[in-house]
Amino acid sequence: MELQYYGANCLRIVTKKANVVIDDNLSDLGAKSIAKNEDILLFTGTHGLPHVEPKLVIDQPGEYEASDISINGIAARAHMDEEGQQTATMFRLVVDDIRIVFLGHIYPELNDDQLEALGTVDILVVPVGGSGYTLDAIGALKLIKKIEPKLIIPVHYAEEGINYPVPQQELDVVLKELSMEPKERLPKLKLKGGELGELTELIVLEKQ
Repeated sequence: MELQYYGANCLRIVTKKANVVIDDNLSDLGAKSIAKNEDILLFTGTHGLPHVEPKLVIDQPGEYEASDISINGIAARAHMDEEGQQTATMFRLVVDDIRIVFLGHIYPELNDDQLEALGTVDILVVPVGGSGYTLDAIGALKLIKKIEPKLIIPVHYAEEGINYPVPQQELDVVLKELSMEPKERLPKLKLKGGELGELTELIVLEKQ
């Protein structure tokens, strides 16, 4: 499995059988969309219509199976939802025996049922840019402590070429607030099942 980062909340998972693209809203942010025909597209929140012919589009809670990838969408309160609303969808994927969770723009409170649905998490992809638009360092850290992933990948911070509707924090500022030093900065993450250690570590993926 390979994991690549394209800015904002957008990532691509590459396996031998499929490509999965998460939150390709890049064209709304002044960047180029990366979705291709036959990709599996996941959206954690509101989105426009795909400009390609995807294999599958998932933007709602539920359990799905595609190209040997297990996908579980879990309803959550979006960061800007009122109390009682749940317009966001967190995704838990099992890819090549690696359990990956994409939080999206959620409110930094998860109940026991949501945490049970997330289960054991190898990789947690968490937005950190804050400014009232998404999780900040405090909210991200709160969820990291509850979820206890083996690997953290921060996303959705200030980046060249991405025009956010609300200015986002610089990554270095967020890392200081998290009190975490990146183990590595990589152009892409390549992993096989069983390669992750037991201690929680943070990796920065360079934007493609």
